[in-house]
Amino acid sequence: MTNLPIYCNGIAVVLLKKYENDTLVLHMKRNTEPFHGEWCYVGGAIEEDEKAWEAALREVREETGLTDIRLYVSNTFEQYYHPKSDFIYMAPVFVGFVGEEEQVKLNEEHSDYAWFTFKEALQQITVPGNDCVLSFIEKHFVKVKPYTQLEVRWWLDE
Repeated sequence: MTNLPIYCNGIAVVLLKKYENDTLVLHMKRNTEPFHGEWCYVGGAIEEDEKAWEAALREVREETGLTDIRLYVSNTFEQYYHPKSDFIYMAPVFVGFVGEEEQVKLNEEHSDYAWFTFKEALQQITVPGNDCVLSFIEKHFVKVKPYTQLEVRWWLDE
């Protein structure tokens, strides 16, 4: 019996910002492969000797210029099967609450960005599975106050 390998060497981050009585989701239009031209949230690789949460903060800073972030573990994952290499890819999804005054400054990976309501964000998504991630985030981080123990800082302050 052969086991299918699972690789987890990347992260994803859904960034949220309060605006009036709503919570908005940051989506950026990919300027590079994979998913060129598609709206997505932050994602990237975990570098050597880097923890996943450190990669999440670094990727947010690199892709958006945002630094005032309250980062949470979401307890959900992006996942897909890679047919050519015959493996399953998984990435932990983090949630970042962005400070109200923060301004997005895109790097070359993206050509455009927008803050969408969850309804708008779900309409923009074309990559299968991203809709499930967003619905999960809305249910557990927007409709209810997130658990304190899911904030990365909580674990670091112990």
